[in-house]
Amino acid sequence: MKGHLRERSPGHWAIILDQLDAGTGRRKRKWHSFKGTKRQAQIECARLIAAVNNGSYTEPSKITLSQFLYRWLGHIKSQVTPKSHERYSGLVNQNIVPALGSQLLIKLRPVHISDAYAAALKDGRKDGRSGGLAPRTVGHMHRVLKQALSQAVKWELLARNPADAVDPPKVEWKPVATYDLSETAQILEAIRGKPIFMPALLAVMCGLRRGEICALRWRNVDLDGAQLSIVESVEQTKAGLRFKSPKSGRGRKVALPQTVIDELRTHRARLAEDLLKLGKRMSDDDFVVNHHPDGSMIPPIHVSQQWGFAIAKTGLAKLRFHDLRHAHATHLLAMGIHPKVASERLGHSRVGITLDLYSHVIPGMQENAAADLDRAMKAAIRGVEKTIG
Repeated sequence: MKGHLRERSPGHWAIILDQLDAGTGRRKRKWHSFKGTKRQAQIECARLIAAVNNGSYTEPSKITLSQFLYRWLGHIKSQVTPKSHERYSGLVNQNIVPALGSQLLIKLRPVHISDAYAAALKDGRKDGRSGGLAPRTVGHMHRVLKQALSQAVKWELLARNPADAVDPPKVEWKPVATYDLSETAQILEAIRGKPIFMPALLAVMCGLRRGEICALRWRNVDLDGAQLSIVESVEQTKAGLRFKSPKSGRGRKVALPQTVIDELRTHRARLAEDLLKLGKRMSDDDFVVNHHPDGSMIPPIHVSQQWGFAIAKTGLAKLRFHDLRHAHATHLLAMGIHPKVASERLGHSRVGITLDLYSHVIPGMQENAAADLDRAMKAAIRGVEKTIG
């Protein structure tokens, strides 16, 4: 394999690779266009020769990054949930394609990606307002782009993934916002009797996600056994509502506090009465939280809307409905409950997620553990001293 350069115009080069066809013995030429200094062109020529020799060479292609990304979105659609696909599509259409879409895929370099991230952080908003995107959003861009380009490598459209050499912006860690026990009690009393009461109670006392609450049916509630079975969730997509497995990919059992059992019994009796007035009998297939009078499932977005209206009428911090789930985890850890138990109630796939999310609670737990250990050790020492004495 040999290669040489030919200058087409100042700063523009043709890189010509000469090789012999193994079948015919004839010379074949591969042409590459390159823009830069002569020294840079020589380095690129050497890289291409090495790629051919080690088998990582890919043929030049006129496909742009935007063309590839739309092809990749079609490919990935069957491998992710509809909601995830919507998020991927939104990041591709709104952020990645406007920044990098016109770039030829084969010529995409880490510096192009890094420059695009810097521009997005400075002035990347697409909602009509000035300013840059949040580092977390650019981080999402990076994860989607990196995943897509890894597929380009598998399809042999690229020899290597240029996103591997780019670091996403650092996201400043902030403790999750939540309510303390006193505030939680105030909220529950303030919304008692309102439609949002039962969803809020299940979130703050059992750690259920919004979609899990909406999908919960009475057949999944064992009041005598004091537990819930979380077997499915519901998500809202542009195509409508759909059922899916819980976020961790598997179901779980959640033990019920007596307070929740009592409230569920009262809630079920009230629902049964309302249905009888309509000439209907409650069944185990009915949803625990539903729309009256037809008993249909409540959409997750409606839960958030009801929560927003309810919390606005209190003097407490206007946090998201999802933050009630954070409150549940924080209360458990602050009371000294083992993180593994909290993780199982929350439905996290591993306990490390729980510890990462709620690490702000851990220092207090460590202080309590140190104090408990100190008391135990002192008692043991006194016991030894008595034995010796």
